[in-house]
Amino acid sequence: MNNQLVYPREPLLSASTLILGLLVWLILIIGTFGGALIIILLGFLSYLFTQSALIARIKGNGVELSAAQFPDLYAQFVACCQRLNIKNPPHAYLLSGNGVFNAFATRFLGRNYVVLLSDIVDAMNNHPDGVRFYIGHELGHIRMGHLTGHLLRWPVLWLPLLGAAYARACENTCDRHGLACSDSPTNAAQAIACLAAGGQRWQQLNLTAYYQQAQISSGFWSSFHELIAGYPWITKRIAHVMDREAKLLPRHKLAYLLAAFVPYTGRLGAGFGVLILIYIVGILAAIAIPAYQDYQTRIKIATAYQETTEIRTTIAQHYLSYHQIPDSLDSLGIKIHLTNGAQLLLDANTMMLTLRLEHGELYLIPEETADGQINWRCSGSADLKPAVLPPPCRSQH
Repeated sequence: MNNQLVYPREPLLSASTLILGLLVWLILIIGTFGGALIIILLGFLSYLFTQSALIARIKGNGVELSAAQFPDLYAQFVACCQRLNIKNPPHAYLLSGNGVFNAFATRFLGRNYVVLLSDIVDAMNNHPDGVRFYIGHELGHIRMGHLTGHLLRWPVLWLPLLGAAYARACENTCDRHGLACSDSPTNAAQAIACLAAGGQRWQQLNLTAYYQQAQISSGFWSSFHELIAGYPWITKRIAHVMDREAKLLPRHKLAYLLAAFVPYTGRLGAGFGVLILIYIVGILAAIAIPAYQDYQTRIKIATAYQETTEIRTTIAQHYLSYHQIPDSLDSLGIKIHLTNGAQLLLDANTMMLTLRLEHGELYLIPEETADGQINWRCSGSADLKPAVLPPPCRSQH
């Protein structure tokens, strides 16, 4: 594959998202005992219905390009396929843009489609190279396999920084494909300019000044919003098309720190990404806060239980020496309050030691063994979760 047509960062990002996505799917499938396969099936069914609706709209409302239908556009399409060495050209359609200046590529059940929106074609009426740029850009998605593998990558495409970086790299690669279909970098840049200046004003756009404008998009907020978006700023796209080796100012470093917390949501936008972040934080808080509280409770109970070790030994030795239960803890010189505030209660009839804690009670029940020793059985009150009990108490709870 011609390396000039591929944005340098795309191969690494493509491999990373694919490998990580496969690993996550493998973990999900194993961890859910195959339950994740149901998610894949539901995802495919959702894709089947939504994508079939799009293809039906394209075929029902669009105009398929051919030697008999808009032969000028069809000739440009065929020429671009030849330049990119695409031996099996996809189906090409012209569809009303309703004010949208763009084109798109899509795929359904093994067939590829390129759709040109009428507004961009009309805007490029006197600029055939512009049409070829858009055709080449969309053919780039097909040639590079961007339309396949989404399901495999899906578990990691939402990850902050990574998903957006992969999407931007794909767009930069496709701009290079569009450039390959154009006769000059300036013509390709003028085609992109339509996205910024509109269907008429793009013809008066000063490309040099706009190229220089890319240098002011390195501020914090500009950097942040580009890092969480799937498209590079148009100023940068034009700069890279006009000069593939263009040296632009690096993004603001602090923007990476903030963007690392915002999930990538594709075309849904940054605001939706923040909502997803809040949702994730809420779920994690709902899980983490109770877990942390249980951890703290478990530490307090374990510390108090450990502190009763010598106390239980003293009580047992008194019983074995005098063959009677102590009247009270005071009679043994034992304080009824431990260092952490827990209270000890001794039953003078059964010698059961109760450890009264903030969250519940532990019952330490003595049992005399056949060899005349005292073992202590432990259990917790009903208001104590088994997970917060010390291991000796947990097994008997």
